[in-house]
Amino acid sequence: MVKIAKKHLLQLIKAAVKVRKNAYNPYSHYSVGASILTVSGRIYVSCNAETVSYTGTDHAESSTITRAIADGEVKRSGRKFIKALVVVHEGKSGPCGLCRQRIAEHADDCLIFDVSPNGKIDKTTSLKKLLPYAFTPTHLGIK
Repeated sequence: MVKIAKKHLLQLIKAAVKVRKNAYNPYSHYSVGASILTVSGRIYVSCNAETVSYTGTDHAESSTITRAIADGEVKRSGRKFIKALVVVHEGKSGPCGLCRQRIAEHADDCLIFDVSPNGKIDKTTSLKKLLPYAFTPTHLGIK
């Protein structure tokens, strides 16, 4: 199991709680903030951004991964750069199936924290627990 320092977890939670306030959600009114800690020690954040069609909506988890990629994290740390992910939202759930697959593209396993808007950890889990039989780039020989 992946482990992270408590100070990193607190930084991730604070960052995701803060960025959640920037969510663009005029249709669902459901705000989500996400932050990831990379193996290089960097933290990236993003929030959900809806479109009227819903299909084109950016999920916070996925857009956070894109931000890390755009900043050069794959070049810096390799394909498997996600160490931990925090998702902040109302209710108790984890990343959707599409986001789980997106996370699996960049981590064989990572910690995933489900956090309430006030910063309380509701659940701690891992990608392997949420997506136990994932099809990943490793299956195609990509390290």
